[in-house]
Amino acid sequence: MSSVNSSNVSKADFNPTSTLNSASPLSVGLRFILKFAGWYNLLAGIAMIVFYHEGFRALGVPKPEFVLPIQLVGVLVAIFGVGYLIAERNPVENRNIVLLGFLSKLLGPLLAIVHVATGALPIMMLLVLFFADGIYLVPFWIIYRQLSRQAT
Repeated sequence: MSSVNSSNVSKADFNPTSTLNSASPLSVGLRFILKFAGWYNLLAGIAMIVFYHEGFRALGVPKPEFVLPIQLVGVLVAIFGVGYLIAERNPVENRNIVLLGFLSKLLGPLLAIVHVATGALPIMMLLVLFFADGIYLVPFWIIYRQLSRQAT
């Protein structure tokens, strides 16, 4: 049975948040982006689950009879929000959450652009996509690249 020398062990060894606020590999601005994206996605996801009627009305899109897929997307958006908040608190270890976020913010709007181009969605949707996803593409890529370099 091994013994632990108490002089070599500090309280920080048992506190998973002790290293989070010190010497982060990300600048304050990049951490703010992750935190903002986290809260934005969490709240947007909840809104998609609870206020889907209003979302369809605001976009001028007829509400489908079966809304479960929209609510499931809301669940995923909210989960991504939680993921970004986790990544902000422990960036290097959770950098792949940022990569998944980057991919979702790239591929989701590309799919929606196809629907706008075919007339299935109103052109106003492009503005929504820009503010919901497009503004994060470059910062998320920068964050992911910095964290990947830090991890190696």
